Amino acid sequence: MLVNGRDLLAVAHDNDFAVPAFNISDHAMLNGIVEISEELQAPLIVAIHPDELRHTGVDMMESVIARAHRATVPVAVHFDHGATFEQILLAIRTGFTSVMIDGSTLPFAENVAITQRVVEAAHTLGISVEGELGTIGKTDSEAEDGTDAIIYTVPDDAVTFVAETGVDSLAIAIGTSHGIYPAHMKPELKLDLLQDIAAKVDVPLVLHGGSGNPDDEIARSVKLGINKINISSDIKVAYHLKLREVLADTSLREPNTIQPPAVDAMKLTAAQKIELFDAAGKAALY
Repeated sequence: MLVNGRDLLAVAHDNDFAVPAFNISDHAMLNGIVEISEELQAPLIVAIHPDELRHTGVDMMESVIARAHRATVPVAVHFDHGATFEQILLAIRTGFTSVMIDGSTLPFAENVAITQRVVEAAHTLGISVEGELGTIGKTDSEAEDGTDAIIYTVPDDAVTFVAETGVDSLAIAIGTSHGIYPAHMKPELKLDLLQDIAAKVDVPLVLHGGSGNPDDEIARSVKLGINKINISSDIKVAYHLKLREVLADTSLREPNTIQPPAVDAMKLTAAQKIELFDAAGKAALY
């Protein structure tokens, strides 16, 4: 069933688990992510950011919305890392039930102002809004945008930001980066900072850049207040590594021969994340 992000995350917030937000960029990935969520009876956020939407085309969104309606688990369709008010309006017109406005690199007052504007427009139509305070790192040129040096979220600023904007959820910076960590980078979450923020802010907290972090840290972050975790790189790596392996057989040409093994590999990775976030079986709570 199709739901908005606010209703989806409210249950996670009350029951101490995190909903996975899986970024998809083609129809095969979409079907695989919904299928594994149904198999594990886990709530799901299908996330698509502006670059992915340019790749798939907005016409695909009718199919995404239709698949969410047919799903046997609750599904929110989320516009990830919208950078401008115009992008948010496109997402709203296209049928997303949840949007993120990322003003994290703006001065605090400007971030508040654009987030307020998005909240006013989206809430009028029953669409939930995620804001971001602090910045996510970036590991390589293939990753979504981020900053070279992480700007960590200040707990008192988070209190002010939530109060002034009315966001339904807040993405915070506690040490993650977009992309796959190279060997010289050691991912590490500031879990003490997460505790401080969670103690002061009573909205679902979001962790971006969840690929590649140690499982024990991710599991602990869920129990300390994280209710949504974005996963993009990990499932795409699994999907495309398997595609490369299958395509070594140059006699293959049909997508229904080539793509299913890649989808299965992606589903294995997604299943591990669903279990790690303690989301398996939680669809029964909705």
